[in-house]
Amino acid sequence: MLNDQTILITGGTGSYGKKFTERIFHEYHPKKVIIYSRDEFKQYEMGRRFSEYAERLRFFIGDVRDKNRLYRALDGVDIVIHAAALKQVPAMEYNPIEAIKTNIHGAENVIDAAIDRGVEKIVALSTDKAVNPVNLYGATKLVSDKLFVSANAYVGSKKTTFSVVRYGNVAGSRGSVIPFFRSLTEKGDETLPITDSRMTRFWITLEEGVDLVFKAIAEARGGEIFVSKIPSFSVVDLAKAINPTAKLAEVGIRPGEKLHELMVTREDARTTYEYGDHYVIYPNFDWWSREQHLKPGGQKVPEGFEYTSDTNTDWLSVERLEALIERIDPGFRRGSVVSTPENTRGDILTVGPAQTR
Repeated sequence: MLNDQTILITGGTGSYGKKFTERIFHEYHPKKVIIYSRDEFKQYEMGRRFSEYAERLRFFIGDVRDKNRLYRALDGVDIVIHAAALKQVPAMEYNPIEAIKTNIHGAENVIDAAIDRGVEKIVALSTDKAVNPVNLYGATKLVSDKLFVSANAYVGSKKTTFSVVRYGNVAGSRGSVIPFFRSLTEKGDETLPITDSRMTRFWITLEEGVDLVFKAIAEARGGEIFVSKIPSFSVVDLAKAINPTAKLAEVGIRPGEKLHELMVTREDARTTYEYGDHYVIYPNFDWWSREQHLKPGGQKVPEGFEYTSDTNTDWLSVERLEALIERIDPGFRRGSVVSTPENTRGDILTVGPAQTR
């Protein structure tokens, strides 16, 4: 699938790009992997980390806002993984035009350059925040998703296909709540701030995120949105898994934050099929051919179906969370705790707003 292919990753020095690069060199023999990003120091660090693959690893300094640079970078590229985005929700609320320039106009540039350069497959990384968005970041990613899906109508005689993968916050990645709770615990704080005791989230690791992109590369025929089936957890249980003795301070949901993650809406369900360990949301356009694009073996989801973190059928207990955290962070240790309704919820205090993640 990826052997002898030239792959370019926009925003490739991020958590996802580094994990994808690690996996592709371990599991395949690509002709070349190109990291396209803005930060030369991160590229330098990544080059040192993957020095054994130096002959097949290239670094392009560039911004997805720069169409001419993309045209140069995509020359001879077979597959593009579009991971570049401005993602920090409060910063995007304060700098909305910058979010639009990168997340929307940048997506448009990637699409135009990929079609004109004859790239075969483009997989764009999306987020749960693009589903019924309540903040600017989510709104820009919604537009980006629609651009990538609709791009399949503009390829003409080219063989270029565009698809999207959608998942929530990656466990343990930069900015996620796990390292935040860990840092507070290691400093000796006896209280962990949580936004709302009812809050739930999906659990996905970087490994699973890469698996979903591999699946999209192998199976996408143009216009699909791939969504993994993954377990849910309560943020209260996550806090207890990290520090079972901590008191929990409820600080309130920040502007632009949701109580639960939503991956497939009722409207999406009209064109959504279930395939074992994932869902595929197919496009609803006249140009999209069911005969040519619909992957066999799927089961149409029922009318009114939604895929949300609070109604999920697969849930992580405190013990399962502890084991998963230790797997992604081998240095993690905590004291034993008996998983009962009384002590997994903990005492929850209500305090004023705080900067939580």
